[in-house]
Amino acid sequence: MRVFDTHAHYDSGAFNGDRMEVLSSMPDRGVELILNPGCDLESSRTAVSLAEQFPFVYAAVGVHPSDCEGFDQSTLEGLRTLAVHPKVRAVGEIGLDYYWKENPPRDFQKQVFHVQMELAEELSLPVIIHDREAHQDCLEVVKSHPNVKGVYHCYSGSLEDAKVLVKLGWMLSFTGVVTYKNARKSLEVIEWLPMDRIMIETDSPYLTPEPFRGKRNDSGHVHLVAETIARVKGMDLEEAARITLENGKRFFGIDG
Repeated sequence: MRVFDTHAHYDSGAFNGDRMEVLSSMPDRGVELILNPGCDLESSRTAVSLAEQFPFVYAAVGVHPSDCEGFDQSTLEGLRTLAVHPKVRAVGEIGLDYYWKENPPRDFQKQVFHVQMELAEELSLPVIIHDREAHQDCLEVVKSHPNVKGVYHCYSGSLEDAKVLVKLGWMLSFTGVVTYKNARKSLEVIEWLPMDRIMIETDSPYLTPEPFRGKRNDSGHVHLVAETIARVKGMDLEEAARITLENGKRFFGIDG
């Protein structure tokens, strides 16, 4: 079984002690591909550097809503420069986060979100969306850029919103959260969602699935997400892994 972890942060300080060893181990653990998104300019540079060092790693570049304070024209130009790298396959992760009170003001988050959506359209790249406690505002921004397609990473919205996004041509991605006892809403969405719109991810080093919850996450656990999806869909695990792998390759434009 081969899998694609479509969202993992190996730029994170949680991997400072063994980053290269962990990444080097992934092919032997059944992980065929990894996409590492940036959260600011520095982590986006790191994502590109890792993609240069590992043939199975690809990158996305972007500024996360929690990290968008100080975003200006020079930040945008830095992202634009990185985004032309051949292993950069998306703008992300971008979006809105209303959960943390200390985050930048909501209006500024939306402004930065719009600017990065415009960059994605300019460069004909898909986007990776972070949406936390901002479902309606996030959807409004998405609808205002009809020429941009993307994926909602770690999807946490309603079934109704999922239906809207599918109609707009978007993908939804799921993490180890779907293995938790309180994942009823996500499982309801997965049960309805067409298989060709599903991607899987770890969001490493975060959101470690059961039975490893509480420990650092890595891409070697992404098969547990596929197992949950297979169970909900009543399908073979190998088939769920194959379809989500192909979905990710198609979405990020990865051949072979």
